[in-house]
Amino acid sequence: MNKTTLSTISVFTLSLILCFVLLNANLFAENHISGSVQEGYRILPVPKGVNTIEFTVYRGDYLKFRVEDEGLQSPVLSIPSLAITQSLTGDFRTAPYFKMKTTGTYPFSIGHVTGNITVVEYEEAQYQALTAEETARLIENISPVILDVRTHAEYAGGHLPNAILIPVQEIQQRFGELSAYQHENILIYCATGNRSTVAAKILIDNGFTRIYNMREGFHVWAQHGYAVER
Repeated sequence: MNKTTLSTISVFTLSLILCFVLLNANLFAENHISGSVQEGYRILPVPKGVNTIEFTVYRGDYLKFRVEDEGLQSPVLSIPSLAITQSLTGDFRTAPYFKMKTTGTYPFSIGHVTGNITVVEYEEAQYQALTAEETARLIENISPVILDVRTHAEYAGGHLPNAILIPVQEIQQRFGELSAYQHENILIYCATGNRSTVAAKILIDNGFTRIYNMREGFHVWAQHGYAVER
């Protein structure tokens, strides 16, 4: 076997190893994201009998806590670095929620339970975050399906031309309206890029393959003077 053949085999082997490492790194990261998404919120369980707990979530997640220890009566959540002090309830629908806007690690406590919430960026092969300028070029060049995940009131106040409105809390119940676009280019936006990140994650988890997120949101789009419909 000559040196050229050996070199080719070595490069091929290294490529396979690299692919394996990257795949498993992605799987590792995904498996270590805490909780599950329901109705647009990431639900973080606090099991009975624990004193410390660590959570990892995505930037843009809207968090709700599910305290499973009945001994914690109306527990108080405290996240000092975010100036959050809030009594929690046992009812999912009325429980307060908290938006994680910035990556980093945030110490917290719920009653006697302490821990950290680590906020990371969402990364996925089917996902790309864009600036307002990049978004304008994308729309001009490939005419994606445009999905607005803000509220009805925000949409009425101004939106991108031809945008479809499905608030982020309704996406899981309204997949049927988007099923025809599962393998089409979909551009998602909200006010500041947080809700759109959550929506992108939900769609990709359900088989959508070409997702773009306007990471700076509608506010920056409008500030730059790009087209807005009312």
